[in-house]
Amino acid sequence: MTEQMTQTPENTVALTDNAAKRVAQILSKETDGSMLRISVEGGGCSGFQYKYDIVKEKEEDDLVLAKLGATVLIDSVSLQYMAGSQIDFITDIMGQSFQITNPQAAAGCGCGTSFSI
Repeated sequence: MTEQMTQTPENTVALTDNAAKRVAQILSKETDGSMLRISVEGGGCSGFQYKYDIVKEKEEDDLVLAKLGATVLIDSVSLQYMAGSQIDFITDIMGQSFQITNPQAAAGCGCGTSFSI
């Protein structure tokens, strides 16, 4: 049996309206019931990197962020590295991208896709 993590402001993840709208737009082109999974994996130029996958199934221990028609999943292992983070979608001179502001990250790369703790 998997242990459920109690969600508190310190260990949850926030999804901005901009990010939720963009996720909903992406998922609208996928089959019904699709969700965006964000996970943390070893690698990248700073030690860890974020990975984005479109999935159909939720795991029992996933944190589920549902907002404005979007569903984002984060597994319990990745949540340990993302606790307190905010997921945003930005448009700037470099283009458009998801940006994760992670208070646990001691350093990050210039492109914003990897970090170290």
